Amino acid sequence: MKELSSSQIRQMYLDFFKSKGHTIMPSASLVPVDDPTLLWINSGVATMKNYFNGSVVPKNPRMTSSQKSIRTNDIENVGRTARHHTLFEMLGNFSVGDYFKDEAIAWAWELLTSDDWFGWDPEKLYMTVYPKDDAAKKRWLEVGVAPDHIIEAEDNFWDIGEGPSGPDSEIFYDRGQSFNNLADDDPENYPGGENERYLEVWNIVFSQFNHEPDGSYKPLPRKNIDTGMGLERVVSVFQHAKTNFETDLFLPMIHATETYSDGKKYGEDAKEDVSFKVIADHARAITFAIGDGALPSNEGRGYVIRRLIRRAVVNGQKLGVDGAFLYKLVPVVGEAMKAFYPEVLENSDYIAKVVKSEEDRFNETLTDGLNLLNALIAETKKAGQKEIDGAEAFKLYDTYGFPVELTREYAFDEGIGVDEDGFEAEMQQQRDRARKARNSDNSMGVQTDLLIGIKSPSEYVGYTQLAVDDAKISDILADGAIVDAAESGLVQVIFDKTPFYAEMGGQIADQGDVLDADGNVIATVEDVQHAPNGQNLHTLKLNRAIKVGETVTLKVNEHFHSKVEKNHTATHLLDQALRNVFGEHTQQAGSLVEPNYLRFDFTHFGQVTEADLAKVEAIVNEKIFEEIPVTTVETDQETGKKMGAIALFSDKYGDKVRVVSIGDFSIEFCGGTHVKNTNELGLFKITSETGIGAGTRRIEAVTAGDAFAYLNDHDQLLEQAAGSLKAQQVSEVPGKISQLQDQIKALTNKADSLEAKLASQQAGQIFDNVQTVNGKQLITGVVQVSSMDQLRQLADTWRQKKLSDVLVLGAQVGEKANLIAAVSDDSIKDGLKAGDLIKAISPKINGGGGGRPNMAQAGGKNPAGLQDAMTEATNWLANLA
Repeated sequence: MKELSSSQIRQMYLDFFKSKGHTIMPSASLVPVDDPTLLWINSGVATMKNYFNGSVVPKNPRMTSSQKSIRTNDIENVGRTARHHTLFEMLGNFSVGDYFKDEAIAWAWELLTSDDWFGWDPEKLYMTVYPKDDAAKKRWLEVGVAPDHIIEAEDNFWDIGEGPSGPDSEIFYDRGQSFNNLADDDPENYPGGENERYLEVWNIVFSQFNHEPDGSYKPLPRKNIDTGMGLERVVSVFQHAKTNFETDLFLPMIHATETYSDGKKYGEDAKEDVSFKVIADHARAITFAIGDGALPSNEGRGYVIRRLIRRAVVNGQKLGVDGAFLYKLVPVVGEAMKAFYPEVLENSDYIAKVVKSEEDRFNETLTDGLNLLNALIAETKKAGQKEIDGAEAFKLYDTYGFPVELTREYAFDEGIGVDEDGFEAEMQQQRDRARKARNSDNSMGVQTDLLIGIKSPSEYVGYTQLAVDDAKISDILADGAIVDAAESGLVQVIFDKTPFYAEMGGQIADQGDVLDADGNVIATVEDVQHAPNGQNLHTLKLNRAIKVGETVTLKVNEHFHSKVEKNHTATHLLDQALRNVFGEHTQQAGSLVEPNYLRFDFTHFGQVTEADLAKVEAIVNEKIFEEIPVTTVETDQETGKKMGAIALFSDKYGDKVRVVSIGDFSIEFCGGTHVKNTNELGLFKITSETGIGAGTRRIEAVTAGDAFAYLNDHDQLLEQAAGSLKAQQVSEVPGKISQLQDQIKALTNKADSLEAKLASQQAGQIFDNVQTVNGKQLITGVVQVSSMDQLRQLADTWRQKKLSDVLVLGAQVGEKANLIAAVSDDSIKDGLKAGDLIKAISPKINGGGGGRPNMAQAGGKNPAGLQDAMTEATNWLANLA
């Protein structure tokens, strides 16, 4: 067999399908764009959904890609099996209504067996087919597959619910008897069974049916091909690796980890090998995910990253790694993958910074978690129990990132187990919550040919003119059908040429009118979107009937258009200003350009200060005042990149692109409309800045007249404030406010002092009232204080003076009731817990609470029940065994 690197194998696959007329598609970002059904891009076809459901027609119906993907549904198996991964690459070839089974099968056989390509031994290849798919079986035989190497399997039907579906054919590679882990007569010992010998390397889906809402299957108007070949598996075959991990995709990270471990070597201990594999796998996943803009957080994809980092750190500790190390693997990942993903190595410093920050934080948390685990083990043994409670084990996992296997190992060392059923019950509840939180939309829409069939040419001329006198109506859609004429209501129309901008790249669509030859408005343009074949599709509200072939005048609302293009140009200035202030790692994460304001989302790891915003705002205004010409050229992508143009990773660009330059300050790919000179923006003002997710910030801003109005409103507010403060000049306002703050502080200190004296007097009376209950000294009382802090101060005084065994105090603060319970250290040793006490008495105030064994607190909505709570505290202590 050929000796090939992973880079060579990937490129060979892509080159093969390029030779068959396929366009090589770039690997899309792991973070889905405009797709709420996916947490991550999890397959090659996930990036092709708009093509397969018909909402967009590809320029070439034949496409191929090597798509990075993330799946975390079985993360616990990573490292324990030969082929489970969180990040993997899916090689695929796709046909959207073009070729079908004959070509897909013939090309698959050619790629796998031809000496010009993979050159695998045909005798080692087996194919499974759907029993009713006679055409696929016949084609495999025709290309040269032996009859006994074709196996029928009932589960060879790809179906995810409503949407495209169809039979599939899986390809298996026989790795030989040395990999056989089953007896010869085992029912799973066959290609397609659960075994190690026959490795599935490719799945070819023949998408030919629509799974209808009623459960029926109807033929698709256009049959499609969707295939998936796992790169990691194919590399393991070429490189004669026992598992995917002994390949050049993982070994660099494994060997680097060896240098950080306490003398551990991969391959010497099976248990330690699991940790090496987990670290290598997770290092790849977090590096790529953070590189694509995702950041650690407590929810969604950010939680996935945090969980992966924590699992890797814990496994590092098992190998004796001291301190943060995972961030050091980031450039190792970048170097290993640079042939196809050079951007990872280019951004490795930023990615490593994010990882190290998370590692440092978790290493602090890990210490707390270990302390909690040790306390939990001690408490379990003291109670005479043989297992750690499943809910407590889950808390360790969910709150501190402790994998249950780590809890199990620590517990085992102490001679106890873990309630696995209880843990799994908590895990299932979490899965159910996550499932309900996910969007229930289908991950693949049902195919429709209504708009796909419209191929009338339509020219957009809005870059140079905002009115067209001789536009001809090419197509009309009304009530879900293509019609020759429409009389009233809302309709969708395609013109042979149009000045109306279709919504794209965050810039909203133009508005305006459709006029007849006499200048009468026959319709208003309410929206413009792109049709599947690229035409501008206008939504019109009709004033009179229209018909196909009619010539009309199209006129854009110039004032609306002008305000939008000012704000759009401002986003370009803002984008570059943010890079100047925060660094090149900052990327646009979305935008909305309206006539009255702009919204700009960007990635940034860390806080944004007022000083930072002031710098950004100053840079943008400086470029406005410099009166820089805004120029646009149309060229190809490669030339645009050489010009230094910035491309949004989430956007798809055609063969021809527009490069918008604002002097040498900003150069971007952009299909939107722009001013001719930055001086048209007049003024730029940031109105708000907030965080909208882990590592993603949002700026809202205004320009021109809206910026002036914003500043004018604030000026009036400042004048009002000056009047209220009786300041003669606006400049005196800060000083007046400072004086008021000093006065408030003095009054607050005086009030606090008086309250402290009152509380001390009350404490003296209450602390003298000690009763003995069930052999324990108890102090209870309802006091007048202004906050929970003062209750805690009284409890601290009680503890310092050792006035009794148990203390219970209550107070009404506003309309709410507060309780605090405290237990002396000696009484804790006797089994008393403040948390148990507070739970027993808090129902009297219609509340709840908890805390530590030595102190607990509660809040409720029934202050009238405070005295009853004191009585209940006495009863609780009296009834203790």
